[in-house]
Amino acid sequence: MSAAAIVVIVVVVAVVVLAVTMPMARRRRLQRRFGPEYDRVVTEKQGRRKGEAELANRERRVQSLGIRPLTATARASYATEWTAIQERFVDQPQQAVTEAQRLVVSVMTERGYPAEEPAQVMADLSVEHASTLSNFRMAQEISQNASSASTEELRQAMVHYRALFTDLLGQPDEVQASVTEDSISAARVPAGEPGIQTAPRARR
Repeated sequence: MSAAAIVVIVVVVAVVVLAVTMPMARRRRLQRRFGPEYDRVVTEKQGRRKGEAELANRERRVQSLGIRPLTATARASYATEWTAIQERFVDQPQQAVTEAQRLVVSVMTERGYPAEEPAQVMADLSVEHASTLSNFRMAQEISQNASSASTEELRQAMVHYRALFTDLLGQPDEVQASVTEDSISAARVPAGEPGIQTAPRARR
């Protein structure tokens, strides 16, 4: 076998290896980055190739948006505002959820995410905030039916908004907004009573 033939064979083998390994490497990278969103998109697009193309397009779009971190001053201001909203939840759960939704959108906007139609907002957030995207979806679903939601459902919406809010702030643990499930659980629905109830005032 001539040297030229050997070179051709080596090149062909290298091309085949790359053709096999590159898609696998890309798939693993997308799976790590998007988590559960990867499977959701692949299912929605009815195939890995189309699903992965969609996720890659999302990455390119978000890179072009120029997403920026918040300043320390902005983070502190938003954290203070969240704490105030959280405290109002005890007496005004429906209003607090509405304000929590507005605050999350405000943080998104300041960081550079366009306030577009809901599906595009979700797609943009999935690139850097896939781990809390399901929380945001559940919070939005509850918010859409806030007028008929129970206090417990509204409490869950606050917890879900909190997850994305904290992720968007991108701040150190020691200065994160002090929002926990326990701090919101002061307002619960008495057993057997439907709808939104007036919750007792939290002890101070």
